[in-house]
Amino acid sequence: MEHKSKRNSFGGTIGFVLAAAGSAVGLGNIWRFPYLAAKDGGGLFIVVYLILALTFGFALLTTEVAIGRKTKQSSMTAYKKVHERWGFLGPVSSLIPFLIMPYYCVIGGWVLKYMVGYMTGAGSAMAADGYFTSFITSQYQPLIFLVIFLAMTVFVVIRGVNKGIEASARVIMPVLLILVIAIAVFSLTIQHNDGETVRTGLQGLKVYVVPDLHDLTFGKLLVTVMDAMGQLFYSISVSMGIMITYGSYVKDDANLAKSVNQIEIFDTIVAFLAGAMIIPAVFAFQGAEGMSASGPGLMFISLPMVFEKMGVIGTVVGVAFFVMVLFAALTSAVSILETVTASIMDRFGTGRTKAALIEGVLALILGMIVCLGYNVFYFELKLPNGATAQILDIMDYVSNQILMPLLSIGTCILVGWVVKPKYAIDEITRNGERFSRKALYTVMVKYIAPAMLILLFVRAVGFMV
Repeated sequence: MEHKSKRNSFGGTIGFVLAAAGSAVGLGNIWRFPYLAAKDGGGLFIVVYLILALTFGFALLTTEVAIGRKTKQSSMTAYKKVHERWGFLGPVSSLIPFLIMPYYCVIGGWVLKYMVGYMTGAGSAMAADGYFTSFITSQYQPLIFLVIFLAMTVFVVIRGVNKGIEASARVIMPVLLILVIAIAVFSLTIQHNDGETVRTGLQGLKVYVVPDLHDLTFGKLLVTVMDAMGQLFYSISVSMGIMITYGSYVKDDANLAKSVNQIEIFDTIVAFLAGAMIIPAVFAFQGAEGMSASGPGLMFISLPMVFEKMGVIGTVVGVAFFVMVLFAALTSAVSILETVTASIMDRFGTGRTKAALIEGVLALILGMIVCLGYNVFYFELKLPNGATAQILDIMDYVSNQILMPLLSIGTCILVGWVVKPKYAIDEITRNGERFSRKALYTVMVKYIAPAMLILLFVRAVGFMV
């Protein structure tokens, strides 16, 4: 009981929702959602994603937030409090953000570099062929921007739950939302004549939102479902201990069911707007073939080329875009670092500053190795899913495609079958709140979510295309 009384908490429900949404609204929303939507039939992917967000994602998010508030522990120690024999899930849940933190900060450094570049008028140079490759393969620049981005993240976490995480989220998230909406609206107004055809942003929006059912087969639909499920891990920040940790900071009198709904809505809106922001612009300037890029290729190669074709206004849009992306990356990095920091604090009784600095140093060392993976330590490895990978890709594959589904399967078995769904439902309704999706939650956490997660894992290890 003494430990509970000393634990920090969010000042209010709004602070928790903004911090949780800030964690979820990251690079995955911005560079992965638009690509998957373009690849998987536009509106068809969006419909499938919405259905899964309201069922599959809802079940995982509800479970983790409930575990966090009920145990008042970070993910490292929370699972053992749920059930003594299932404590082994704690180290797994802490290993995931530990693996993600270094390479996420490397990419955050790339974003910072591009933001500074656009602010100083170097946008044209950044749009040139080979610029991005020459940047990430250089030995010093990526390291410098990694250090700056990581230092910003550590600073916020050291300031604590209220003065750091919650205070920054209350400022950053509204600004981020305004920037996303503004860029999305601008993208819809674009009209480009390449000498042969005239393409508009509105045509790109149609490609994005209208379901493409041409040649739809069960196999293609299954791929769309698997892609949408994989995206949900990024979009709602589950299966990496973050929501358990943030849930442990939620006050006992907060309405958890309402908070979960708000997080779902916020994340889904931003994910949709990311597509509305990127796809119309890329389609207008590069046509359908330009929409095949994803990840770093989309953000650091394709989009700068689009901004360059916009002329003078492209510099302004480039600045706004990379400021927005930096905010998204920073709020996510803060949540990842906080999860590992809280795990060290709860497991070893370490103070916040010391725990954050320990993880910061470890992330810096591993982040430097990731940076050098594009020059000094460069190699290529074939992953079980067929992709060719370097150090960053391997860390991403192990954390996101192997450990996260396995952790979620274990969590569903624990809550669905060992301690029963009533464990989470009682926490959600502890103050007499109405939980309208109680029946859906029970079915999802016991049967449907574990089955879908097993399929996702099987696909990740290469047994299913």
